[in-house]
Amino acid sequence: MPGPDIHSFGTDPITCFAFNKDRTQLAISPNNNEVHIYRNSGGKWTKISVLSEHYQRINGIDWAPESNRIVTCGADRNAYVWTENRGTWKPTLVILRINRAATHVKWSPKENKFAVGSGARLISVCYFEVENDWWVSKHIKKPLRSTVTSLDWHPNNVLIAAGSTDFKARVFSGYIKEVDEKPSPTPWGKKMTFGNLMAEFSSGGGGWVHSVGFSSAGEKLTWVGHDSSVSVVNAARDMQLTHIKTSFLPFLSCLWASEHSILVAGHDCCPMLFRYDDAGNVTFVARLDEQKEKAATKITAMKHFQSLDTKAASAEDNVTKLTTSHQNTINQVGIYAGQKGAVTKFSTAGHDGQLIVWDFRSLESSIAGLRI
Repeated sequence: MPGPDIHSFGTDPITCFAFNKDRTQLAISPNNNEVHIYRNSGGKWTKISVLSEHYQRINGIDWAPESNRIVTCGADRNAYVWTENRGTWKPTLVILRINRAATHVKWSPKENKFAVGSGARLISVCYFEVENDWWVSKHIKKPLRSTVTSLDWHPNNVLIAAGSTDFKARVFSGYIKEVDEKPSPTPWGKKMTFGNLMAEFSSGGGGWVHSVGFSSAGEKLTWVGHDSSVSVVNAARDMQLTHIKTSFLPFLSCLWASEHSILVAGHDCCPMLFRYDDAGNVTFVARLDEQKEKAATKITAMKHFQSLDTKAASAEDNVTKLTTSHQNTINQVGIYAGQKGAVTKFSTAGHDGQLIVWDFRSLESSIAGLRI
């Protein structure tokens, strides 16, 4: 089985990233106030633009595939929508009206609005106001009681899932009369006035919710927490909630690879696969990175005792390279090929400055006896 496709972008952590529609361009933030845009030519990434309108660290990037617009948000409490014209990216300020850092941003499926989470204990749902030629926002506040860490849109372009540091995942209505058609009822509820709380869930643990995600059909929602847990709620089954707490290090990102497969990653530096079955159970399937055995260090007896004498440690203790492809925390998991619910390749990026593309179908076939 071929290994993952590894791309290095230096030693700075990759805070967040997004691809354009055909995956020929990539936007990343190297843990500062800039967005670096790269173009792929012959398998090599070349930097072609630097977006530097923010003046504090960028926390979120999303690239709209059809309109080719990039939206960014950051610790400076601002968000910008970037539009390309002949290779030059022009920013448009978004009126967020928040007094704390913006933490996450996500385009809606129709790309006519986007949502921004923040430390101000609210969600800004933003849309373009033609009369004034700028992006404005409406706020969802109650019952949020802490920082919003993650967002995801339902396929109907109206419902928004939000995870926060008050240990809960919630589903809200993001219906805006000026831009949306009247939504049809869903298993999450019928009343969809703007800001209406459709559902609220707690895993029962004490972990911040770091990432949330709707399934491709929109009937299921998954989230991962800092207590190393994975949770799934099925709205089509009377809000059936399933929760599994693992012995791994905390997870930071999650993604539905199919209607029954959930990809997660985080501080263990390795993407992992969980399965949600027809009975409503969540089970751990496998780590998706090959564990390479550390090469035995051949040293003489003299060298061994010299090391013990000078450093109070053996030479074997000085090996710091991890056995995984990523050498530090994975911050984000994204779709590289396919679509939500039918992923063929996925990508991960993290604190080691690497972006890695994984062949999900090859990994799937290598797991003996697994049917997804």
